Amino acid sequence: MAKKVFLTEDEIPRQWYNIQADMPTPLLPPLHPGTGQPVTPDLLTPIFPMSLIEQEVSQERWIDIPDEVMDAYTIWRPSPLYRAERFEKLLDAPVKIYFKNEGVSPAGSHKPNTAVPQAYYNKMAGVKRIATETGAGQWGSALAFAGKLFGIQIKVYMVKVSYEQKPYRRLMMMTWGADCVASPTNTTEAGRRILALDPNSPGSLGIAISEAVEDASGREDTNYSLGSVLNHVMLHQTVIGLEALKQMNKIGEYPDVVVGCAGGGSNFAGLAFPFIRDKIAGKKMQVIAAEPTSCPTMTRGPFAYDFGDTDKRTPLLAMHTLGHDFVPASIHAGGLRYHGMAPLVSQLVLDGLIEPRAYHNLDTFKAGVMWAQTEGFIPAPETNHAIAAVMEVARQAKEEGKEKTILFNWSGHGLVDLAAYDAYLGGKLTDHILPQEDIDRALAAIAAHPVPPKR
Repeated sequence: MAKKVFLTEDEIPRQWYNIQADMPTPLLPPLHPGTGQPVTPDLLTPIFPMSLIEQEVSQERWIDIPDEVMDAYTIWRPSPLYRAERFEKLLDAPVKIYFKNEGVSPAGSHKPNTAVPQAYYNKMAGVKRIATETGAGQWGSALAFAGKLFGIQIKVYMVKVSYEQKPYRRLMMMTWGADCVASPTNTTEAGRRILALDPNSPGSLGIAISEAVEDASGREDTNYSLGSVLNHVMLHQTVIGLEALKQMNKIGEYPDVVVGCAGGGSNFAGLAFPFIRDKIAGKKMQVIAAEPTSCPTMTRGPFAYDFGDTDKRTPLLAMHTLGHDFVPASIHAGGLRYHGMAPLVSQLVLDGLIEPRAYHNLDTFKAGVMWAQTEGFIPAPETNHAIAAVMEVARQAKEEGKEKTILFNWSGHGLVDLAAYDAYLGGKLTDHILPQEDIDRALAAIAAHPVPPKR
């Protein structure tokens, strides 16, 4: 029985998969915040290249991966598929557990899968500089790496609490030549507005997005780039699931359960969407998106039109949301501290094709330590949420006496997150369950937004 399943470089998918071609319910359009009318491509050209805008709205099932992107992908792709035998023995359940190891990229996570094509398309459009945000720093470091590959200057607004918790992510960005600052800053109107309300604000992805969008829209040489949520980001990440399909086919396996952690949705979508295509076609399987109880966007947030950023600079998106001014607790899984969920993921949740589950902070770190002590790899705090979900599925399989094959996305390593493990092992971490009154307060801010039609 193979411990690892490899593909050759010739077997890397040559096309990305666009789930919009197969969704049972089409996406609701993004809306202009002033007019309430659907956003047209010309309104996005000041901050995105047309090639990415076209991918955002495309209904084509397969989109070719450019040769230059394929060449960069071969630095770390194809990524290996592993069988987690030691973890299986620890759980003592009738399950086979496979994981796609996306921690092998230079940035240590799945994020370069979209950072590289985004940098490439901006380069082809003549863009000299990109402004972006980052939570835990995985996206910022990935775009810094990609920017260096294509000769583009990168400016990163990093959520302040993560900037302070994860200095090595910041140093990774600086090593690749990016300029990284703690958000909120006093260099943008959005940042100054937040600091005036709360000088000690820990920041949030919504705030950092506001600052990055303001930066990009204020300079002719600068575009904006987002590491999750948008359709073209989900598209680029499907290289993960397409590879996994080939690898499982090589060993005659197919998952009963597909699992990923989800903050904005990109690593989850990357693994899950190619399998959800089979589920739409009638294949029986369970698809689980794991999120924190401190930021329960899918499990407790309504499906509503909302801004993707705190300062209301983005179009209104139909998504599961906790409100654009929601500031999550300062958990170490910074990549999961986002108020909204990708519209594609949100719609598939509504359609019953994805099952969201929320997990406590301490339970996820317990899962991560158990994983490290059996499989050896130390997971990122975000990835720990997926592992906690795998453990829950295994317990259920044991209780039911049913054999199950589980596939999950090991979305990144935790080697620059060891401060979080230090806090956990030292008994300094606590659980945080979001009070309902905090959700109610945040949702009051979107009460005047257009209401998505019932479908």
